[in-house]
Amino acid sequence: MKNKQHQNPPPCFLKHFVNAQIQINKIITVFLIFVSGLALGITLSFYIKDTPLHIYTALAQAKTSLDSTVYKLVPVDNSPPPPPSPVNETKIATVPLASPPPRHPSPPQPSPPPPSKAAYVKPSAMHDMEDSELLWRASMVPKRSGAYPFKNDTKPKVAFMFLTRGDLALAPLWERFFKGHEGLYSIYIHANPDSGEPMPENSVFHGRRVPSKNVTWGEPNMVQAERRLLANALLDLTNQRFILLSESCIPLFNFKTVYNYVMDSTQTFVEAYDLPGAVGRDRYRKKMSPTIKLEQWRKGSQWFEVDRQLALGVVSDTSYFPLFEKYCVPSCYSDEHYLPTYVSIRFWKKNSNRTLHWVDWSRGGPHPSRYQRTDVTYEFLNKMRFGTTCEYNGKSTNMCHMFARKFMPNTLDRLLRFAPKLMQFN
Repeated sequence: MKNKQHQNPPPCFLKHFVNAQIQINKIITVFLIFVSGLALGITLSFYIKDTPLHIYTALAQAKTSLDSTVYKLVPVDNSPPPPPSPVNETKIATVPLASPPPRHPSPPQPSPPPPSKAAYVKPSAMHDMEDSELLWRASMVPKRSGAYPFKNDTKPKVAFMFLTRGDLALAPLWERFFKGHEGLYSIYIHANPDSGEPMPENSVFHGRRVPSKNVTWGEPNMVQAERRLLANALLDLTNQRFILLSESCIPLFNFKTVYNYVMDSTQTFVEAYDLPGAVGRDRYRKKMSPTIKLEQWRKGSQWFEVDRQLALGVVSDTSYFPLFEKYCVPSCYSDEHYLPTYVSIRFWKKNSNRTLHWVDWSRGGPHPSRYQRTDVTYEFLNKMRFGTTCEYNGKSTNMCHMFARKFMPNTLDRLLRFAPKLMQFN
């Protein structure tokens, strides 16, 4: 009886044993689920990482097709090509449908013809420009010598500008002077509109008269005529030196000597000096101040030789000349004061303060001495040529004047007789 009790466990023990088994089974089940989930997650992560690239390309194409009503797909051929990839891709770019269709390239336009050399090197003296347009156009030409818009083999020229009241009575002498030197000079004539007949066609003066206006001695319109001549001469880009002459002027040397003298000069030749008294400072007008002060007032000969820079300054001047037009009327004479005053204010460093024109004021009066036929002798002409001492390019010389005035028409025959030997004309 006692042994039977030991062999059969009590009911409470069985109950605890069953419960423990159930708990162990639950723990094992949860562990297996966790391990299975972890294994599945690791497997999926490797799978997603190795997903072929064409899946994403297909997705992008599907998305792009949704916008096909606004954009169209155009293959793009990139150069150089991309490196090879494991899958074939078609790269696409979007172009708005509203863009115009591609145009065929326009055929190349022919280059414009080069500027005409003749229009810049020897423009016609005749034109229909008014003074305002002429001065404006001349003021716009290049200031630099040799700045040509075309290939140019023309040598620099001297512009001989004749301011005359009537005919050029001494023209045959000047014809001898210019003979054989074509291409080294230009000629411009300003004469009263009602004066004289045109020069014959075989003359160097033919067709060289510029559009002119009446000029009155002592009035500002004389300076207007000088500016008109300068403006016309400036239109020829090869003119580099500018000489103002009258119908009573003669050359004292041959062309080659005159040409080299002015071309090689480092200075301009505008006579300018300060002169007290009735014919100097007393002509100054106080209303010109403060632009022009009394101490800047100068007097000198109107017959000048200037370079291109100074000529451009004169035709472009809108500060000083208007004051002379308004206030310098007789007994103030613009032709004796404007250019000397203007050059002394603006260009005094490069000016010689002397003129190249020999003239005799020893007899007194408002005008210099006039020479008749009997005055013309070999000795007298030689005195004009070498009878004065001056400075040229920093050195002393007795060649100071290239021209002389005032010679009357009846001197022509004697001048032609002496010129070949004395002046060595051709």
